Amino acid sequence: MSKLNETDIQGFVLRGYNMPFARYLFLHFDDAARAAALVHRLMREVTTGQRWDTGKPQNTVNIAFTHRGLAALNLPDATLLSFPVEFQQGMKKRAEILGDTGRNAPDQWDELWREGQVHAWLGVNASTPEALNARCADMVAIMRETNGAILLAAQDAAALVVNGVPTTKEHFGYTDGFGNPDYLGVERSSQPGQGKLMPDGTWAPLATGELLLGYADEAGELPVAPVPHILASNGTFMVYRKLHQNLATFRTYLDEHALLYTGGKEKLASKFIGRWRDGTPVELSPDDQDPSITQDPNRSTNFTYSADPEGTRCPVGAHVRRVNPRDAFGFDGKLINRRRITRRGLPYGPSVSEDEPASDADDRGVIFIALNANISRQFEFVQQQWINYGNDARLGNEKDMLLGNHATGQGRFVVQGDTTPTNPPFICGNLPNFVELRGGDYFFLPSITALGMIGMGLVDPR
Repeated sequence: MSKLNETDIQGFVLRGYNMPFARYLFLHFDDAARAAALVHRLMREVTTGQRWDTGKPQNTVNIAFTHRGLAALNLPDATLLSFPVEFQQGMKKRAEILGDTGRNAPDQWDELWREGQVHAWLGVNASTPEALNARCADMVAIMRETNGAILLAAQDAAALVVNGVPTTKEHFGYTDGFGNPDYLGVERSSQPGQGKLMPDGTWAPLATGELLLGYADEAGELPVAPVPHILASNGTFMVYRKLHQNLATFRTYLDEHALLYTGGKEKLASKFIGRWRDGTPVELSPDDQDPSITQDPNRSTNFTYSADPEGTRCPVGAHVRRVNPRDAFGFDGKLINRRRITRRGLPYGPSVSEDEPASDADDRGVIFIALNANISRQFEFVQQQWINYGNDARLGNEKDMLLGNHATGQGRFVVQGDTTPTNPPFICGNLPNFVELRGGDYFFLPSITALGMIGMGLVDPR
């Protein structure tokens, strides 16, 4: 395919900025004309997917809208009704489908997300706190100047610092950020294992339409998109979820169960996720962390599961195996290619070293952001079928160990293991909720052309 028009696509879609600081501003529109004027003004600020030939900027700005937000901008009814139904309904209405019940139910969410007041997400990423504050101050000034939006709230997020250096770790201590897919036409330094598996064992980029609207997806079809076509083209859908981590619960659970597991604490922790805490894939190195693998882009994501169908190396229910089963379901991984998502986002809240006491009450976790062309086929399927249900992995009702919404004490996680003394079979029962949902929503992240149409009131479905 020809190269994508990177100047028309928001940079947040095409590249992980890899900046250690972010602030997500949540806006509410109460006047359509002034809101449109704000969008028009912000177009000059939005970071596109254009290459940074002169080096990385100090900060970036991107924008996305909820369905309510587009309605508040007075988009025509025919356009609003042409969006996919799950986007029209929003995440709160989809709670039952997603398993967001009990402690994850909308009535437990942060107030910001309970009332459906969020119309837009303004994401600012930066390389320093100073650059973040400066750009956010600019955004607030533009909002004041145009009187185009009310700032409801701001969510800070930042890379966790270990020994003075920003890392890709999250609060449970695991190194994150290995698995984003490659797409046709999207320029990036790709690694074997990130795209789709080919019959000869090599890896190739996924179809562009798994990420961007207006392009063919893996089925050779165009994903469901709003009209007019030009409004949808080069845009995508964004899932935003604030995931609170119960750090004290996690550490206590791991410590208590490690006493009973002869493989030791770090090995048990690696079985939960399918990677050791330094990121070493368990499938490639089941007995030890191996920095030579994590630091080698040709190996760190280059593995499959079909040679380990029983999960004796990497448990069938390990997190990374559940959310991206690769070739574990046969058919050369073709079933999996329709379910891939691109992840963005960062941890939030203060980090706590292993030797300091942690409390579940502290506000900390991960801001989970997923980009996909089809929310129901990609994000919702993974959340419903692979995280909160285990049937595809032959695990019945068992949920994802870390992200699953376990009814209090009902969940279990099986380490299949083998007959060797250091890799015994082991069952973790009475799983608590290690992660709880604090809110979020579905957003449409438009192209630069579409932002212009929205900002000038030129969206015409005819």
